Amino acid sequence: MEEFNKIKWGIIGLGNIAHQFVKDLKLVPGAQLLVVGSRDLKKAEDFAKAYQAKKFYDSYEKVMQDVNVDIIYIATPHDSHADLTIKSLQRGKHVLCEKPVALNHYEARQMIEAARSNNRFFMEAFWTRFNPSIQEVLMKIENNEIGEIRYINADFAFNVGTPQKRMIHIENGGGSLMDMGVYPLFLSYLVLGNPEHVLASANFYDSGADKQTSILLQYKKAQAILHSSFVSPSEMLATISGTKGRILLNPIWHETQSHSLIKNNHKVDYHHPTIGKGFVYEVEECHRCIRDQKIESDIWSHQNSLDLIKIVDEVRRQTGLRFPSEKELN
Repeated sequence: MEEFNKIKWGIIGLGNIAHQFVKDLKLVPGAQLLVVGSRDLKKAEDFAKAYQAKKFYDSYEKVMQDVNVDIIYIATPHDSHADLTIKSLQRGKHVLCEKPVALNHYEARQMIEAARSNNRFFMEAFWTRFNPSIQEVLMKIENNEIGEIRYINADFAFNVGTPQKRMIHIENGGGSLMDMGVYPLFLSYLVLGNPEHVLASANFYDSGADKQTSILLQYKKAQAILHSSFVSPSEMLATISGTKGRILLNPIWHETQSHSLIKNNHKVDYHHPTIGKGFVYEVEECHRCIRDQKIESDIWSHQNSLDLIKIVDEVRRQTGLRFPSEKELN
């Protein structure tokens, strides 16, 4: 594809997730990595050289101000998502913002309003939603292959030993729930929708961030048992059980390369290796929406992000997890 037809990306925040994302971005023919930004100029320069970005800046603001940038991927700590997204949208940029979309429902609403008022595309980067296995599993459920869903079990847990500062830094929105617990919540929401009741409990670090959080979601005819942890490992296998069978999302389930269908004690495996690590599919969705002049995705919409963060808010309310930097928790 000719360079002038490509969608030009800017990256804000150059940590581990940005490295993973950009490796996949380079696999998308319609994408061009144009600009990267960090508050550390050397870090920005090294990142730009590693991935052949055209330019690098020593501030996030300069990425937003670059007239050639079409869309900005925001991969900074959670507490800055709302502010940086809104500023980017106001400067006429489309935005893909890492999950969780914001610290709370209130902030997420402000972000979405900014997308609407500036007529720019905005999406939470829930890459799992676009995973080929997830897509096929949803189709199987819709086709009633395992009957009515009655139970979901999903966790995201490992022993980090001594956690990185950002992982448990309460001012940045740290803790296992926001880093990893949003994935199991996402799966239950994706399959069953909004729960009728939430029951949650957590253990905490001295910093105030949660070490581990367990959640029971109650639906009219189903339940989900979900867990996130920084202090003990799990198999990271997710199970979706229905009245006629069950589906296993094989480890690591949120980036799965396969799933299994079990009915009448008979197991069939379905393999769907991802392109790269799996970020390619959300990039392609961004491109489709931008070229179609849409401000949100039909696959992972603004309302989906609002619904999910509202469930997270309720989990936090019950466990007492609070972030000093959040503007409002309602």
